[in-house]
Amino acid sequence: MTPPEPSATDRHAPVVLMIVAACALPEVAMTLLETPLFGATGMRRQLIVHGAFWPGLLGGWEPVWPGQPAAMFLTYAFLHGGLMHLLFNMLVLVHLGRETVMRLGQGGFALLFAVTAAAGAAAFALISPSPGPMVGASGAVFGLFGATQYWEYQRRRAAGASLGPVWRMMFGLVLMNVVLWFLVSGYLAWEAHLGGYLAGFAFAWFVTPTIRHRAGRFR
Repeated sequence: MTPPEPSATDRHAPVVLMIVAACALPEVAMTLLETPLFGATGMRRQLIVHGAFWPGLLGGWEPVWPGQPAAMFLTYAFLHGGLMHLLFNMLVLVHLGRETVMRLGQGGFALLFAVTAAAGAAAFALISPSPGPMVGASGAVFGLFGATQYWEYQRRRAAGASLGPVWRMMFGLVLMNVVLWFLVSGYLAWEAHLGGYLAGFAFAWFVTPTIRHRAGRFR
């Protein structure tokens, strides 16, 4: 007898692993190129120039390549500031990816990643006074936090259970951002985290209106 196929909660969906690979490859390549063996220290700077989110491009700066002001709302999410930055984001993405795929399907996961990454960039552009570049998948990662928090809220409301754990998780995410902000001396794009989280929460509310709803049209 052929064993049943594992469910979305038993293994990582291909779309999750593909996004992890797309984020990891540039950082791993840049880290290797910066070693004494290659000495290509300028490559990271070029990657940042071409792919990071630059608020100035929305205010009259000249783009390096056609379409950069629009594309940077997504490309920045695949670049990171170092291996630890990458590792933190990818661990959370993989951890939260299972429930997200279960509720939205693989296409829905990819759409949620794109929407929340763009929302994070938009929030950064609107709130942050910094003209410097932003990189990292944390806008989308906090979008996953927002979506999964909505589903936890949804489950607890349906069961008549206390919403205390939901509020504590929200407080924990705020506290984590405060601690990280101090640890990195203010170099934290908390604005992108906020934008991604709110977009993820709203996305889940819109496409999964009931506890039993699965967004099968995205599969």
